Amino acid sequence: MQIDQDALGDVIKRLRRAEGQIRGVIAMIEDGRDCAEVVTQLAAVSRALDRAGFKIIATGLRQCVTAEAGDRESTVDVAQLEKLFLSLA
Repeated sequence: MQIDQDALGDVIKRLRRAEGQIRGVIAMIEDGRDCAEVVTQLAAVSRALDRAGFKIIATGLRQCVTAEAGDRESTVDVAQLEKLFLSLA
């Protein structure tokens, strides 16, 4: 499976954002910040990673559905698939 380059760019942006958030969480822990603040930031990192993973899944599913459709017009919307996957998380 090849990931669409636009989707891949979005995934990389999300992962870089998560990477920055993780560095921030590490700094918070080293600085002795409040536990609730650390947990809030960890939850944000988790959501960012989930979104990156779901973007990859949604893109792959779209490619599979498009391949099955063959010559027919495919009406798969990646944003809708991503939203559906996120509703299950």
